[in-house]
Amino acid sequence: MILVTGGAGYIGSHVVKQLLDQNIEVVVLDNLSTGHRQAVDDRVVFWEGDVKDEQTLEQLFKTYSIEGVIHFASSCLVGESVLQPLKYYENNVSATTILLKVMLRQQIKKLIFSSTCATYGIPDTDILHEGSPTNPVNPYGRSKLMVEQILSDCSKAYDLSFISLRYFNAAGAHSSGMIGECHEHETHLIPNVLLHLLGKQDKVSIFGTDYDTPDGTCIRDYIHVNDLADAHIRALQRLLGGEKMTAVYNLGTGSGFSVKEIIEMCEQITGKKANVVYAARRPGDPGRLVASYEKVNREMGWKPQYTLEDIIRTAWKWHLHHPYGYLKEE
Repeated sequence: MILVTGGAGYIGSHVVKQLLDQNIEVVVLDNLSTGHRQAVDDRVVFWEGDVKDEQTLEQLFKTYSIEGVIHFASSCLVGESVLQPLKYYENNVSATTILLKVMLRQQIKKLIFSSTCATYGIPDTDILHEGSPTNPVNPYGRSKLMVEQILSDCSKAYDLSFISLRYFNAAGAHSSGMIGECHEHETHLIPNVLLHLLGKQDKVSIFGTDYDTPDGTCIRDYIHVNDLADAHIRALQRLLGGEKMTAVYNLGTGSGFSVKEIIEMCEQITGKKANVVYAARRPGDPGRLVASYEKVNREMGWKPQYTLEDIIRTAWKWHLHHPYGYLKEE
């Protein structure tokens, strides 16, 4: 059985679904602070609880025969991390040390960690490789990099095997339209554009039009959430294969799209016109963030299968069927 912390969240719920489709037994631990119980497949053993609760973890590990852990549970809003850094160091760093302590006590030494491209900060290259400098510019990115360093130290001291997956811009939804992206305060571009086109928001804001890019707007590498889920399955297979290993991988597509290109694609797919307004740059926004996936392709045979059109079409299907996400219409 595999423990998935944060398995009721956006990416976690998609990974859980793929695990189940592979006939892998799953127990989900989630405090539902940002996740949704409706996103968790009924075939899953679900525990409502917090990773910071050592007693809950002890009980869970003693109740089930856990072979490995996929660790999603964290706080993940860049802007909020600047305003509330202690929340991020507590939920992302301290909580992970508690999880590791209990895991190691129970002789569970296989972990997949949900990391982020925010560990790189503002890059000075067009394409980011795993060996690119890591200079995070906000507490969120720093908290994730700290955990990667902790995992590396634990690997040397306690024989821990881990794979850290640095996501670029996760987007899209399951092709069934039954699970998708739903945040109380949405900060991601694609859902914000689609929610606007659905009539839930009155405008779409573009922050900065003077970047050193072809159309002046930021370029990002958008990766379908199902492609991310596939990478987790492959990583799990590697860890369960028995060999001691540690690795860090980028998960992206190797190409990027600008904010304007995303809005135009959303308009084409939905047949609706967006009300676009222009605003000043946001502090700390890099002009370009694009990943090389050469290493993960070479070592795990992974490569993205979904196009940008696939991403937007599946996301649009989700929003059409769930205009209020997992929340009931009031």
